[in-house]
Amino acid sequence: MADGRVRYWRAAHPYIATGVGLILLAGLSLFIGVGQLSFAALRDDPQALQLLIISRMPRTLAALLTGASMAVAGLILQLLVRNRFVEPATTGTSEAAMLGLLAVTIWAPSWPILGKMGIAAGAALMGTVGFLALTRRLPPEQPLLIPLVGLIYGGILGAAATFIAFQADLIQYLAIWMNGEFSGVLAGRYELLWLAGGLTLLAYLAADQFTVAGLGRATSLTLGLRYGQVLALGVVTVALVSALVIVTVGMLPFIGLVVPNIVSRIMGDNLRESLPVVAGLGAGLVLLSDMIGRIVRYPYEVPAGTIFGIFGAVLFLRMLLGRRSHA
Repeated sequence: MADGRVRYWRAAHPYIATGVGLILLAGLSLFIGVGQLSFAALRDDPQALQLLIISRMPRTLAALLTGASMAVAGLILQLLVRNRFVEPATTGTSEAAMLGLLAVTIWAPSWPILGKMGIAAGAALMGTVGFLALTRRLPPEQPLLIPLVGLIYGGILGAAATFIAFQADLIQYLAIWMNGEFSGVLAGRYELLWLAGGLTLLAYLAADQFTVAGLGRATSLTLGLRYGQVLALGVVTVALVSALVIVTVGMLPFIGLVVPNIVSRIMGDNLRESLPVVAGLGAGLVLLSDMIGRIVRYPYEVPAGTIFGIFGAVLFLRMLLGRRSHA
């Protein structure tokens, strides 16, 4: 009986730690910013309560939803490509979404936000499919080629976006989309991210199928999995999440790369067991980056994408160089 309880608590420990950490970070986030908030002010000052409801709560929720959805999207992409060194920001998916958003901004600037998101999602879908087609031509015994090709592919798409933005005098818009930050998040301007949260839940429901798909096409078909349908579901999920995040807060690199690798080293590769922790850790790290960005140059802000990008780039290089040394 005692051994069973010990095993139970060991298994539940990552979930408990993630949940407690998220609650603490979310509570702190509500009281960090230029506008001072306190429990006494919330009780006595209507403006303080308005600040909490209109700004601080939406900003905190946006950071949590962004981190969770991007981490899960990165994990799905890693399973589909069967490579631990890829994520939407290193495979051209995010850059393709920016190209789509740039196109609709130039040719149909009056479109509603859902229409712009749809165009961005379609462009991200085509970009992801193009990357998957490139990976099919790479030798499987050289896994480091996949992230390197992804970086080159994304760089080409990003260069095309920069050229078009320069010609159309939209460089400032492109800079906003490339730097994920939450300072402009208010009530009524972040609700699209709930769709990203719904896609994360959908990924959890299909976790077993994604796990089997990660074994490869031949093995998946042998086990009776409809590999094409699962592949399509994964690609569409990654494209939609990337488009939703870029349209709402901008691009946040390395979340889908760093978080799944950290969790896999602790919990293994069972997607159904690890997916809640991946989502929770991604949400917590993005929220922590946003909080650091609010503090480090107070009363000014550093974008959360910049804060996390520094940490993610260092860890990405360490993983690449470590894999090369081990090989």
